[in-house]
Amino acid sequence: MGVSALGWAITIVLIAGLMLFDYVFQVRKTHVPTLREAAVWSATYIGIAVLFGICIAVLGSPHMAVEYFAGYLSNEALSVDNLFVFLLIISSFGVPRVAQQKVLLFGIAFALIARTVFIILGGALLNNFNSVFYLFGLGLLIMAGKLAKPAETEDGNADNLVIRLASRFLRTSKDYDGDGLFVVQDGRRVMTPLLLVMIAVGGTDLLFAFDSVPAMFGLTQNIYLVFAATAFSLMGLRQLYFLIDNLLDRLVYLTYGLAVILGFIGVKLILEALHDNNLPFINHGKPVPVVELSITVSLLVIVAVLLTTTVVSLFSARGRRQNAVSRARRHALEYLTTTGDPVQRDKAYAELVQAEHEIDTLASKYDDKFVRDDELAALLRRAHDAHREAS
Repeated sequence: MGVSALGWAITIVLIAGLMLFDYVFQVRKTHVPTLREAAVWSATYIGIAVLFGICIAVLGSPHMAVEYFAGYLSNEALSVDNLFVFLLIISSFGVPRVAQQKVLLFGIAFALIARTVFIILGGALLNNFNSVFYLFGLGLLIMAGKLAKPAETEDGNADNLVIRLASRFLRTSKDYDGDGLFVVQDGRRVMTPLLLVMIAVGGTDLLFAFDSVPAMFGLTQNIYLVFAATAFSLMGLRQLYFLIDNLLDRLVYLTYGLAVILGFIGVKLILEALHDNNLPFINHGKPVPVVELSITVSLLVIVAVLLTTTVVSLFSARGRRQNAVSRARRHALEYLTTTGDPVQRDKAYAELVQAEHEIDTLASKYDDKFVRDDELAALLRRAHDAHREAS
């Protein structure tokens, strides 16, 4: 079922208006969102997405609404996975808390643009080459396999070729200036490290588009629904970051859940490709009689997997340990990089001490399973030495 030009126009204006509102009324005024503020705005954006789905059911059809919600939930889960990488980048660069809103909004805007381009290209491929389902399905199965490897999901480094080239050829200052992109240094106007952070975030957005867009086409071939579900899953992601940033590292099994979801959608795509097969080297170019997985089944699988992995993660000792270690690292970096704001530094140090206490408690409870790594220990020593010198 197609969507009129007016429907497209209203949707695009709505999304652009939400992005503009987000910047003008929240990000432009430099501040660190409170927990209550983040919770209210996260609930608001989720409510808007749900209301939009209800409108699709009323103005379109219930089947379209189910496709939209399946796409929205899977993309929302992949977007939360985005937040893990954003958290890594922000922590690695020691981005001040007050500047993180601008980085996140840029990341969301760039992700929306990148994924829209991929959606247009993907739609064109599907319209002209139905056998591209095989490629999308195989690609998702490969992505699922990579996510299922602990070495691939637990390790990470914000340093990559793009960042190294940008660091070499772009003149940047050593210190941040709030959320400013430029600062005057030695009489010259130079860029702050915030620009490098944005480049890193933009680079990761491109990589995430490679798995999120094929996954969406595995749930629906309606380009309007793919675009709408993608856009609304990205809306409110900034507020969600500030709401659950202290819980992100607790979701240790989310990547495995995403691997299951991507693998399931990959199988679904391949089954659909076989059902409409026209490749001469498969069943002599004739359709293959296979089981078809309905969109309702897909939605139920996505919901069940996300609920299971989230609940298991929140109650796991491994999640508590990883969360405490990540918080200690993040607050140590925040303490060492924050200048000119003694209140914020004292708060970061207090949270660092609390995270260390939790690590020690878990270490004694689970014996040698929770031993700190040398890099973290060195970072914590630097933070404590700096605190003693400042006292």
